[in-house]
Amino acid sequence: MVQASSSSPDQAAHWNGPAGEAWVEAQELLDGMFSGLEEALADTAATASARRVLDIGCGTGATTLAVARRLGEDGEALGVDISAPMVTHARARAEREGSQARFVVADATTHALPPAHFDLAVSRFGVMFFPDPVAAFANIRRALRPGGGLAAVAWRSRDENPFMTTAERTAVPMLPEAPPPRRPDAPGQFAFADESRVRGILEDSGWGGVTMRPVDVDCTFPATALELYLTRLGPLGTLLREVDEVTRERVLTAVRAAFQTFVHGDTVRFTAACWWIEARA
Repeated sequence: MVQASSSSPDQAAHWNGPAGEAWVEAQELLDGMFSGLEEALADTAATASARRVLDIGCGTGATTLAVARRLGEDGEALGVDISAPMVTHARARAEREGSQARFVVADATTHALPPAHFDLAVSRFGVMFFPDPVAAFANIRRALRPGGGLAAVAWRSRDENPFMTTAERTAVPMLPEAPPPRRPDAPGQFAFADESRVRGILEDSGWGGVTMRPVDVDCTFPATALELYLTRLGPLGTLLREVDEVTRERVLTAVRAAFQTFVHGDTVRFTAACWWIEARA
């Protein structure tokens, strides 16, 4: 097993603790929600005729595995993530599938990736969590051959993604002690909302040909999985682990009601407002 390189203590602790375990538990739910994006990134690898692909923030491995299927036996797909629980799960999936995809527990900011090796770096919601994004993208760029490409999906703003913010907005006023407000440029889900900031990060880390276009992705999942989503994932999942049972049930009652606008019969539907980011090494 490849050991992790050094990483931000806060991020490493978060993704190697309950948050990482929750993503493993919710793997099928999350992969179903975002299957269109995983396929779009695999299509990009095929269109670019890439043979060696690096998946940044690979999580439980869906995108890496999808890319590996497109590359075939002669290709190379490597997923990198700081979460040992998620990478362990990804490796088990690859073994069950008989996939050639490989996975490393590592921080892409500092990990010694092979220089000038990959044709393409991809990411599905995995690039917004770097404490030092310029250093991270510089390290990723060095791992690409000259002219190699980047294709990454990141969230746009909080305001454009009400499904992703409804739980937190509903719950926080009901908590005995509200969490501190999050800085928009801090590592996290919406850290890449500002287009000019993202362009600056990529240009400062040596990338060229940066393009960003907004994409709105229709996402669905079974209504029976909504309780799992609410209680285990995102900021609400963290907050619920820190309150007493009475408060927990009061918050969940309010949050369930707030989410009814997204429930259509036996299906939950929402739009993911994202950036499709491309650049050249």
